[in-house]
Amino acid sequence: MMTFYLQIIIALTGSRRNTGAARRGRAGGRAFLDSIRAGFYLGGSKQPSLENAVPVILDRSLTFEQGPIRPPSEAKSLLLRFTRNCPWNKCKFCPVYKRRTFSRRPLEEIKADIDAAAAMREQIVALSQEMGQAGRVNDRVVQAVFQNPRLSDAFRNVAAWLYYGTGNVFLQDANNLVMEPAALAEALRHLRARLPEVKRITSYARSSTAAQRRVEELTLIRQAGLDRIHIGLETGYDPLLKFMNKGVTAAKQVQGGRNVKAAGMELSEYVMPGLGGRQWWREHATATAEVLNQIDPDFIRLRTLRVPERIELYQDLAAGRFEKPGDDETVAEIRLFIESLQGIHSYLASDHIMNLIETVEGRLPRDQGRMLAILDGYLALPARERLKYRLCRRMGRCREPQDVARQGLGLGLEEALQRIEAEDDPERVLNEMADGMV
Repeated sequence: MMTFYLQIIIALTGSRRNTGAARRGRAGGRAFLDSIRAGFYLGGSKQPSLENAVPVILDRSLTFEQGPIRPPSEAKSLLLRFTRNCPWNKCKFCPVYKRRTFSRRPLEEIKADIDAAAAMREQIVALSQEMGQAGRVNDRVVQAVFQNPRLSDAFRNVAAWLYYGTGNVFLQDANNLVMEPAALAEALRHLRARLPEVKRITSYARSSTAAQRRVEELTLIRQAGLDRIHIGLETGYDPLLKFMNKGVTAAKQVQGGRNVKAAGMELSEYVMPGLGGRQWWREHATATAEVLNQIDPDFIRLRTLRVPERIELYQDLAAGRFEKPGDDETVAEIRLFIESLQGIHSYLASDHIMNLIETVEGRLPRDQGRMLAILDGYLALPARERLKYRLCRRMGRCREPQDVARQGLGLGLEEALQRIEAEDDPERVLNEMADGMV
C-alpha cells in the first residue's frame, strides 16, 4: 500500500506516469523524498538557495488526520479524513482497512482539522510574502516547507496543494455518506468557508449507503459542497457479489448510483477486471456493463484485480475455489465489457498502474470503437510480443503496446526475458511484479 510520503512524491512530480518511486518501495521512496527536500525535484534541477531567506515561523505542532489511500485522480488534492476506515470491511479482494476499526469522527474534530489546514494555508502564504513571492506558493516556497523536517506530512500536503492550485479536496476514508447528512453538510460548509481555494470536493462512498439515502438528503449534501462521489462497483453480477462478500446486490448498485446522479453529484464507478475469475468472467463483464448502462455514471474507472497473499481472496486462490485469469484473458474480458456498454455517455478511464493497457480510455459512445481496436491490437500480437509488452508494462516503461517499438525497447526486453527464462517462470515473475503494485 502506498504510504502518504509516496502519494506526495507523485503529487510533487506532477505526473501520473511517474510512479517509479512507489514501485521502488518505502526505502527508495523515502530516499527520493529526501532529494525533494534537498532540492524540490521538478525535472531534475535544484532551486535557488534559501540561505538568505528569513522565513516566518511555521507552527510545527499543526497537523490533521489523514487516511491511508486516495484515488489516483486525487493525486494533487488536499486530503482530509472525515471517517476512519471502512464500516463494511469484509470484501475478500480489499487489503486496505483490514484489522482496523471503523469509527465516525465527531463533527467538532473534523472542523478542528479543517481549521488546522486553514492555519497552515495562512502560514504558507505569509511565508511566501516574507520571501518576496507576493503570496504565490511557487517552487521556492514549497522547497522551504519540504526542507523543514519537523513539519507534519499534513503540512506538506497543504503546501503541495497550494502549489498545484487545483482547488480539489478529497475526503477520506471509505464511506463518508454514512455520516448524518446534516453533520456532513455542516462540515462541507465549514470547509468551503475556511479554505477559499476549494473548487471541488470528492469522497468515497458505498453504493449500499447511497441507495439508503433519500435523494433529498444527498441533495442537501450536494448543495453544501460535495461535488463528486467515487463508488467501488467492482461487479454487477449477483453470484460474484455474494462470493466476494461485497455486501450489496446489483439492484442496490443501480439504486445507489441513480440516487447520486439525481442529487446532482458527479459519479465515478470503479470496475474490477479479473474479479470473476475463469469461472464467471463472461457473466462479470456483461452483468457489470448492464448495471452501468442503467446508471450512466460520469466516469467508469478500471482497477484490475491483483491477489497478493495478504488478502482474503488468496485463500480461495490457494484452495482452488478461485482461478485467477491471466493478463491476456483479462484483456479479452475488458473487451467484452466495453463492447457491452450501450446507451451511456460515461468517460472510461484505465488510470492505474495495475491495468495492463493504460490508454484504453475515452468518451462513450464516441471512442468505443477506438478502445476496442486497442484491445484487439494487443490480442492480435504474437504471444512473444505480448509477453515482452507485459514485461515492459510491469517495469513501468510502457503504457500501450506501441511503446515497445516507439521507444526502441524490443531487443532489451527480449534479452531480459531470456535471462528470466533461464532462471525462473516468466509468468510467476510478472505476476509478482504486478502484485507488488498493490
